[in-house]
Amino acid sequence: MSAKIQDTARRRYRKRRRAEQEEETRRRITEATVDLHGSVGPARTTVSAVAERAGVQRATVYRHFPDERSLFDACSSHWIEANPPPDLVAWGRVDEAEARLRIALGELYSWFDRSEYMLEKTTRDVAVVPALQPSMAQVAGWFDAAADVLTRGRPERGAARRKTRGAIAHAISFTTWRSLVREQGLSQAVAIDLMTGLVAAASG
Repeated sequence: MSAKIQDTARRRYRKRRRAEQEEETRRRITEATVDLHGSVGPARTTVSAVAERAGVQRATVYRHFPDERSLFDACSSHWIEANPPPDLVAWGRVDEAEARLRIALGELYSWFDRSEYMLEKTTRDVAVVPALQPSMAQVAGWFDAAADVLTRGRPERGAARRKTRGAIAHAISFTTWRSLVREQGLSQAVAIDLMTGLVAAASG
């Protein structure tokens, strides 16, 4: 192998290695932010704390994420990928409305139980952390789509349909689950019975 070929190979290796190291650093920063959001919350997450937990300098954090929003967006995407919410498409395949709602509430309430540490802090802090608002708007959009899926195919129309959808949106809310299960101490099964009853009453 000629010296020129060897030199080219070395440069390519160094370039690839630098890219791998940069990606690893970005991952450490993102995971550090996720950890802090889940422990102290976004409002108390500082760049200094992220840098310390990731084992990098503040300047390194800013090099990868020039502003708070880009950092928080990466954090949100990383967490959702590791903790995906239930599958709306699968819910939509269930034809019978009450069965669909019960399946959805069972899966969603189990997800709330696993994800409470993060959801509680992000919903608490969204009003005071502007950089968090775009990510939380996407979450709100998911819940809006979920309410549409669970309302689809129901017989109500007009004001009755709006009332039913409102009851469904209330039933699938994280704050509803937290009130019933955490604050009132109800079991998940009882909470589901109560919320399916609420939707049935709204539909009547």
